[in-house]
Amino acid sequence: MNMGWREHPKRWIILLIAVCCVGAGIWLILNRNEQSIPPPIADKQTAAEVWLTTGDQQNLLTPQKPIPITEHHDADTSTSDSATQESDTSSSEFTIQIDPDKTYQTMDGFGAAMTGSSAHLINQLPVEQQEQLLKELFTTEGLNMDMVRHTIGASDYSVDESGVASSYTYDDIESGTDYDMQHFSIDKDQEVVNMLERVAGLKPDLKVLGTPWTAPAWMKYGEKTTNGWYLDYSDPQVYEAYARYFVKYIEAYQAKGIPIYGITLQNEPEFTSDKYPSMSMGAEEQAMFIRDYFGPALQDAGLDTRIIAYDHNWDQAIEYTSKVLGDEQAADYIDGSAFHCYAGDPSAMSEVHDRFPDKHIYFTECSGGEWSADFGENLSWQMSNLIIGAPRNWAKNVLLWNIALNPQGGPTNGGCENCRGVVTIDPERDEITRNVEYYTLGHISRYVRPGAVRIDSSQEQGKIENVAFRNPDGTIVLVAANTGEVEVSFNVVMEGDSFQYVLPSQSAATFRWNPKTGVER
Repeated sequence: MNMGWREHPKRWIILLIAVCCVGAGIWLILNRNEQSIPPPIADKQTAAEVWLTTGDQQNLLTPQKPIPITEHHDADTSTSDSATQESDTSSSEFTIQIDPDKTYQTMDGFGAAMTGSSAHLINQLPVEQQEQLLKELFTTEGLNMDMVRHTIGASDYSVDESGVASSYTYDDIESGTDYDMQHFSIDKDQEVVNMLERVAGLKPDLKVLGTPWTAPAWMKYGEKTTNGWYLDYSDPQVYEAYARYFVKYIEAYQAKGIPIYGITLQNEPEFTSDKYPSMSMGAEEQAMFIRDYFGPALQDAGLDTRIIAYDHNWDQAIEYTSKVLGDEQAADYIDGSAFHCYAGDPSAMSEVHDRFPDKHIYFTECSGGEWSADFGENLSWQMSNLIIGAPRNWAKNVLLWNIALNPQGGPTNGGCENCRGVVTIDPERDEITRNVEYYTLGHISRYVRPGAVRIDSSQEQGKIENVAFRNPDGTIVLVAANTGEVEVSFNVVMEGDSFQYVLPSQSAATFRWNPKTGVER
């Protein structure tokens, strides 16, 4: 005889147990799903990537073990995970404080000069080796350079296609004048043009900064030569023609797919030599030429190429730029001023910026050479004065001199006979040597992208020199150098986060990290 549920108490007990089990199972499932959601990024530990170069060359832009970033405490005594050395680093000597809300200039890029000598040497390599070197220089496979300097006509590093020294401009005639530029041609630059076309193919947003070493000889006063002297100020048509010359240069290169980002009016205008293409251009003359001729000509042609004044050493910068940028009508056309490293110090750029805060600062030339052969000493000087010193003194870029030279420091066209390129190419052996300039440049060109903004970072006298940036993607980059003779332990602190590192003597490091954002990255 069947009994109903009401008449069978055991069945009620079984039902109650089943309901409890189902409920418990549902609770466990819901609870497990809730726990599977990852915690906010603010509760996660992040890390800073590190690349190290040491004066003993045991590390050459070598990636290190990432450093944990922890919550900062004023009495933080945590040890670094740096693999640079094994000694106890329980306390840091000082702190680099980064303030990402205090910003300075926006960076345009980093690179070196594609001179005639550099282009020729690259062309001497086997084709596959050429392609690999260009990728290494201009893509993320290597230095990732974004900017090149280009000599408008010949410089002291210009050769013909056979490698013989060659002095020329884009409007050379045997006699007379050519005010209308009927004989203008960039054909003698063909080797450089071809190389820049290849580079632009690898780097579509490449920035090219053009600089003349000399005007055509027929435009000059006195001896009609590319080597030395100055423009014929007695003939106003010369200035009109020279402005037209620059416009045609910009248009000719643009037609080749090589946009000219900016022009400096004269390489080292306070120096002239009879040994190689050169020309002097006083400050008052440069202001007049920009104000009355080149500025209006560029505007009339509808070109947005930047006009950049000066382009000479730090030590002569104040007097020269004060006269050019101090001319209000000329200044209306001028984007900024450019500087070289061979005399004076980087602080001159800050002084020029303070006098003319609405004008940009550019760093356009520095070369190492056999006069200073020690890797560690060169690394320290270049990091201090160029890679760190130039941006800390408002430079929007850093450009070194020749991209490539041969083991003899050539081929030259009458200039420096012991300079050193970013790389050395031995065309007899098809060998490429990466010099100290390669590694110093790489510490910034690889990691600081165009559009990055320099942000505030503290720097103590005699301690770790540094400069910090925020990239367009939000990553933070800190470039640091220990130029001293002993290793230094230091903290890096930003917005409540910190990490510690020990930097060996005569060494450089680049740190990159994503700050905590509270969301998954």
